[in-house]
Amino acid sequence: MAVIQHGHLRATEDIDLLVGSSSENIERVRNALEILPARAVRDMADGDLKEFTVVRVADEIVVDLMLETAGFSFADAEGEIEHHEIEGVSIPFASARLLMKMKQTEREKDALDRMFLERKIAEE
Repeated sequence: MAVIQHGHLRATEDIDLLVGSSSENIERVRNALEILPARAVRDMADGDLKEFTVVRVADEIVVDLMLETAGFSFADAEGEIEHHEIEGVSIPFASARLLMKMKQTEREKDALDRMFLERKIAEE
């Protein structure tokens, strides 16, 4: 979804959230996801985020929760977060440079995203 916020129009299947690792923060994320209609976050066990690389909350919207991605944590990424206001709410998004780091995978859609992000970063 962050790559869409940067202007790359494509369909997305889920929302990826890089989550701070404190117990308090994980609890805040869980509470926030309670707003989703099926309340699928209730299926997430307390230790899941620390045990698994990705925890998928498959509700009306699919949300993938991660403590780390591409070798870095939320604390590592915190300086490269941009806030965008949507309907009066400030939402944190990964910067184009941070997304570039996050998209270093073999997936075809990530390769396409990288091409877009390379052009965007070059224009900055």
